Amino acid sequence: MAHRRTFSARFPDMRNVSLDDPPLTPIPNITELPMLSSRKPRAYWIRTTFLALFVLVAVSVYVLLVSPPALRPIAFLDVDHSRADEAARPSRWTPEALRLAALKHRRPLTSTTLANNARPQISLNQTQELAAVSSFIASLPQNMIPSTVDPSQPIDPQLVLDFDTRGPRAEEELQAVVHDVWARNPVMLYSKVRFPPARSNLPETSEALIGLQVHSPISREIKQVLADMYLRPAPTVVDVDQRPDENVLVPLLYRLTSTNELPILLIGGRTVGSPREIRYLAAKGELQRLITEAGGVIDGARKKKAKKL
Repeated sequence: MAHRRTFSARFPDMRNVSLDDPPLTPIPNITELPMLSSRKPRAYWIRTTFLALFVLVAVSVYVLLVSPPALRPIAFLDVDHSRADEAARPSRWTPEALRLAALKHRRPLTSTTLANNARPQISLNQTQELAAVSSFIASLPQNMIPSTVDPSQPIDPQLVLDFDTRGPRAEEELQAVVHDVWARNPVMLYSKVRFPPARSNLPETSEALIGLQVHSPISREIKQVLADMYLRPAPTVVDVDQRPDENVLVPLLYRLTSTNELPILLIGGRTVGSPREIRYLAAKGELQRLITEAGGVIDGARKKKAKKL
């Protein structure tokens, strides 16, 4: 038999409760709570706020006006000109201090490092030097020969090679660089974009002589000969007169290739000859043969036509 629920005093009938009846649960007196009864007066908080602001202003004045030397940046100059008695005070950033700090934190030398430092640096012959310079230039357009380099003397291998030139495997790595640069760049052209015309062919006006340059027809002709072959990989063209290191690179190339004019065409790391000889070899088909032997593929970059179905 199911239990029938009825309303009792514990559970009154909420349907008969009106808004004017007293609440079922008495409202507690919050004034009797100890936490609220002990609240500080308003004057106390006003005095505390003014005291905190006064302390903040005092600290700011002290930091900004009383002790400004503690906040100034570290001077990289060796002399402080603000005080006469400290005119010769040395700085912590002097070259001698930096050298001593580097020596303090330097790693201990191992037997391998000592052996490499004692081993002489590899020397480059003319063919290896040309390969190293060409690899250095062809790897990144940002690579520049320093202006301090004497083009009439052999270049320092450390400037153009990315390995330890005193290591035990330096010779093997050098041979790998020589092979890799001509395998990646079987055809390399050092050209020039502009050249100043002869003054005899110009009018006598000074305005025509200032900044007047024309495109080099020889370099443009050699570039067109190579472009008509559709080589794969594409020929590496270096416009020497457009580079910041032109004054060093031009005499350096003249010494390494035994030539005295641009453009200079290298096929497999070997100089082809003068522009007149390049035209002759291209007309006889010998230039194409040399490129094929160096690893280049003629018509390899030509787009294939779609087959008709």
